[in-house]
Amino acid sequence: MIQNAGLRSRLFDRLLVIALLLVAFLCLLPIWYTLAVSLSEKSAATAGQVWLWPVGFNFNSYEQIMNDGRFFHSFWISIQRVALGAVITIAITTLMAFPLSRNTREFGPRNVFMWILVFTLLFNGGLIPWYMTVKALGLYNTIWGLVLAGGVPVFNVILIVNYFRNLPKELDEAALVDGTGPWRMLFAIYVPLAVPVLATVTLFTIVYHWNEFFHGLVLTSGQDHYPLQTFIQQLVVVIDAANMTEDQYKRMNELSNQTLNAAKIFIAMIPVLVVYLFLQRFFIHGITLGSVKE
Repeated sequence: MIQNAGLRSRLFDRLLVIALLLVAFLCLLPIWYTLAVSLSEKSAATAGQVWLWPVGFNFNSYEQIMNDGRFFHSFWISIQRVALGAVITIAITTLMAFPLSRNTREFGPRNVFMWILVFTLLFNGGLIPWYMTVKALGLYNTIWGLVLAGGVPVFNVILIVNYFRNLPKELDEAALVDGTGPWRMLFAIYVPLAVPVLATVTLFTIVYHWNEFFHGLVLTSGQDHYPLQTFIQQLVVVIDAANMTEDQYKRMNELSNQTLNAAKIFIAMIPVLVVYLFLQRFFIHGITLGSVKE
């Protein structure tokens, strides 16, 4: 029986490894395919001949993007947006979540504010009032419009509230016995213990600000103010033969919207993948384990 159990256990482990490798392959396949298309020639990409390896290997699409100074300007705007947005969102959501995680005895209007949050999660005031409000506040064509227009994601607030509420109540009792006030309790106890959920919310915020393009399209007046995703969403291959040299005309004819789009998608996903490598360990790290001992 023990030998059979051991055999079944080893067989299950091997099947599990195979299944995980298959899932990893399926996750990486779109990224690899996008890279292969971006490095292929126009005719092969248009004909659908590219699969797992570039056909007619070249860097024409990347050269076209990298030689455009507006690309790097938009890239810098997105970097600013992500940095400011992550800091502001984490600060606001944490400060909102802590009092809302208390009970009504500790924070009387807690239920009222929670209902308001849930209502805004289900309904909004509409695009036109939102746009008019942002413009009336003088945030049009500014980095602050891109940052503050979506600076309080209600879902993230509720996520942190639930995490705070699941922490042991003995932490509050011990802090109160030591004479700790609410501010010190938040920053000395709750924030360090909430690193996993704060890292998760930070990643959500970074991905949102990095990938979001509609706000840049609506809240800015031109390419000089576009963040990266808005810029590449507007980027297409336009051939003006009258003002091109023979070499430029030949190079532009080797490009297609398909290869160019694949190149810009691949470039745009790299920063998020790099950030994820630094934050993913917090998703599986049980930092609250053992915080309260008998």
